[in-house]
Amino acid sequence: MVETINHVLPHYSMEVITAKLFTEIDEVVVSKFKEQGKALIQEGMKNFGYKDAEEIAVKATKEGTYHTLFDYIPNNHNTEKKYEGLTSFALFAKLFAHVAKAVVDFYGDEGEEAIKEAVRRFGEKRGKGIAQRARVNGQNNTIDHYLSNYDMERSQLFEYDSKIEKEHIEQTFTKCPFGQQWADDNMHKYGILYCQMIDPAIAKGYNPNFEVEHDRYILKEGVCHFIFKLKERKETEND
Repeated sequence: MVETINHVLPHYSMEVITAKLFTEIDEVVVSKFKEQGKALIQEGMKNFGYKDAEEIAVKATKEGTYHTLFDYIPNNHNTEKKYEGLTSFALFAKLFAHVAKAVVDFYGDEGEEAIKEAVRRFGEKRGKGIAQRARVNGQNNTIDHYLSNYDMERSQLFEYDSKIEKEHIEQTFTKCPFGQQWADDNMHKYGILYCQMIDPAIAKGYNPNFEVEHDRYILKEGVCHFIFKLKERKETEND
């Protein structure tokens, strides 16, 4: 058994998380739809706003993250910020929705599947990173170390209750800044694509035997309700 070390690892900033998600969307959409996909991402980026996107891109780069945001931001765009006073969580939601809208409105169901696949890939990579964070602390990728090694800070903008048991975690979110922003912008149709994919994908990346039941959504029922279950517990431990 590896000794528990308890390193305090910093959370990723929302700018880094935004840049990572955008890059996955870029890679999936362009791979599937070629130049038309690239043009649609450019349309979404323009609708979001170049100046706000540039600030996200700069911070993500300063924090050492590779991303493709700059591929869609002109060097001399001469635009101004559109979203003074919005949180980084709200900007994440807005950028995702604008890009997803451009792709989905053009390609319909195919566009939805591409966006969902990008979120899945993004989520699984995050989950693998969370497993590594646990490993650094001498911990296994088991249910009791999932939330304690999570990579994104849950600020006071989230309101939720967590019940952590030996074989499952139950969470109920009554407030989520992502869902709230999508609701405020009437972007339910696009935001839900993220909601449907992200938590199961992160959990699977963390541990392939993790299963997530997500039976209620803030964008539909007004609350998000999850049950995380880990099958075959003993076989998944890496002592």
